[in-house]
Amino acid sequence: MKIPAIRAKIGIWEYYVTTLTFEQVSTYISKIDDQLHQSQGLKDLIQRSITDNYLSIKEYILNQPEVFFNSLVLAVYDRYPNWREITFKYDDLETYQMGLLEFQEEHKIFPVDGQHRVEGIKEALKANPDLKDQKITAIFIGHKNDDEGKKRTRRLFTTLNRYAKPVKDDDIIALDEDDMAAIVTRNLLEEYSLFTGNRVIYAKQKAIPPSNKHAITSIITLYQANVQLLKYFIFKRDGKKPTKKRLETVLKFRPTEDLLKEFESFVIHFWNAFTQKMEIITLYLNSKELTESLRNNETGGNLIFRPIGFLPIVKATINIKERTGKEFSDIFERFNTIDFNINSKPWQYVVWNPVERKMIMSSDSITENLLIFLYDKYLLSAVETRKLSKGYAAKLSIEDQENINNILEMI
Repeated sequence: MKIPAIRAKIGIWEYYVTTLTFEQVSTYISKIDDQLHQSQGLKDLIQRSITDNYLSIKEYILNQPEVFFNSLVLAVYDRYPNWREITFKYDDLETYQMGLLEFQEEHKIFPVDGQHRVEGIKEALKANPDLKDQKITAIFIGHKNDDEGKKRTRRLFTTLNRYAKPVKDDDIIALDEDDMAAIVTRNLLEEYSLFTGNRVIYAKQKAIPPSNKHAITSIITLYQANVQLLKYFIFKRDGKKPTKKRLETVLKFRPTEDLLKEFESFVIHFWNAFTQKMEIITLYLNSKELTESLRNNETGGNLIFRPIGFLPIVKATINIKERTGKEFSDIFERFNTIDFNINSKPWQYVVWNPVERKMIMSSDSITENLLIFLYDKYLLSAVETRKLSKGYAAKLSIEDQENINNILEMI
């Protein structure tokens, strides 16, 4: 095998940048075997690090016409390839970094970074052999199969994988052209009056700083709310609730324009009901900035205007609709009878600490179920009610069983 490449160096590593066809990836790249460890147990541990994610990559290759990947980092051992240098001259530029990598038949190649991509490519090629000429960038490094060489390559393996970060929610919202929820969220931020201008805070976290007197919620919370609406949309369309894997698949591939418009119409229908029927939202939209009653550091303000409350309200509304079949507008209208002041029961010590005057995190499911209970206590099953009682009692530090059984009646 002879392939053109560029030679470069960083730190102790001399490496070669090139491209490989999918067929070459499938033919020449092997799984990690004894290159990093002699111990069979440790070799097995490395192999178990390959999860079913490679099947998602396979589907991505097969179904995404705009498929693109980061470079594979590949180690070569036993017989290093020969480097055939080519002098390149153009005007005043002269370089010796370009050439051909000539691999011997005895060479062995394994992925230091990109195991899942390699396995995904192999599986995609089995399903569609016509992909054999597709190309992916590859970076070759040298690897010595002795103790020092294994130590050096193991360090590189962990460095590349440890510092590889998943794409953050804020980047997905801003850039993703396949994620239905992200696309619709961007459209809402540009066109829907409740979320335009400074009504949504653009930040890398869900929290809203005390100084902000305008935003109803954060961009990440709004996106997560729209993901919940997408789950319900899929449920109504398919007739069954989507599994986590099914939802992940839907978010990875851009839908047809008709389906995207249908989902966006559903989302707008939901937010229209929220905007038009929730009295507190009408008050908010008619104000130039938030009143003290909506968000403050003394009493906390209103549950809706805290990210920790905004998402559970969306989830509870969907849950109630699933159980009752009522229209979103009817559900929101009835929500007006609930006291959303977080310095009152049942929100004290669930989402708001009145002594320390600060928000309490990790209360999502309890908040959602409290909202359902306050809407109609008979909507929860006996099992759900007992679970809510125990969770609520734990928040209030109540341990007496009799009090736990009666605690929801105190609300």
